[in-house]
Amino acid sequence: MIGLSFVSLLTIVCAALGCAVLTWALMPLLIRYALARPNARSSHKVPTPQGAGIAVVAATLAVTALAVGPTTPAFLGLIPLFVAAIVIGIVGAVDDIRPIPVLPRFALQALCVGAVVLTLPSDQQIIPALPLWLERAALLIGGLWFINLVNFMDGLDWMTVAEGLPVTAALLVFGLLGALTQSPMLLAAALGGALLGFAPFNRPGAARVFLGDVGSLPIGLLLGWCLLQLALQGHVAATLLLPLYYLADSTLTLLRRMMRREPFWLAHRSHFYQRATDNGFSVREVVGLVCLTNLALAALAGVSIALNSVAADGLLLAVGAAIVAALLMRFADRKA
Repeated sequence: MIGLSFVSLLTIVCAALGCAVLTWALMPLLIRYALARPNARSSHKVPTPQGAGIAVVAATLAVTALAVGPTTPAFLGLIPLFVAAIVIGIVGAVDDIRPIPVLPRFALQALCVGAVVLTLPSDQQIIPALPLWLERAALLIGGLWFINLVNFMDGLDWMTVAEGLPVTAALLVFGLLGALTQSPMLLAAALGGALLGFAPFNRPGAARVFLGDVGSLPIGLLLGWCLLQLALQGHVAATLLLPLYYLADSTLTLLRRMMRREPFWLAHRSHFYQRATDNGFSVREVVGLVCLTNLALAALAGVSIALNSVAADGLLLAVGAAIVAALLMRFADRKA
């Protein structure tokens, strides 16, 4: 336990330092080639470079490989995920510079998610009673939605940090306590560390760089895979609780836009967290409330794992849903 805790801490530190150094080194290139200029749907007011996700993802993958051991069977099992993350990051990088049409973009994303889902061991299922092909199809659709919702929710400074750090920290704790296998635990530690290294460059009100699609898309894939591994260990309620705010904000927003017959596939500013800034909340207030909500959800997830009770899971999910609903309603109203 002590040895694994030390490896996890070292993983976090190395990923944070590696990401910070790489972000600093990339800044001149990003300023020159990947400048995001404000428009009617933007939350920023001045041209700001995007693409720091390159540093986050590179640090995460490199440090995870070293922590797991590049010659171990565990690392070989991670190769499809790592390749998919790199490919989907390349798609995001191209889209950052020259937007790709919706259908080709989704098709490429689906190929990446499909490669990860189809290479899962055939004896691993969340719901054994379901036919394997049906569960894999559901995972493909869910994975495609998850990577895009992480992208959709990356619309404010520190927003992905406010979501990613509580989730990755919880996954790390669950792994140290034996509820999650070592590979996803170390991947979560590396991703959390990389987000820590990125955070100083993305401070609200003084952001020097954004993640860009090159970061948010592969981060969604990596985080989704870690959550999937938690579900495969039998902790489905905890898996749902950890990203519940992201799931609720993005899914409800999508359904609302579809009901209004809006072009929901286009960029917009109608997420609850975006409406909050229009309703008088500062960016720091929004991301602070999101972070506190995610910490509460992480605590509920921990209780779910500790109790390991179907009846308790139902109650915990209801409590989590109530907490998220309260935050969404608060964001939807004018600040007093």
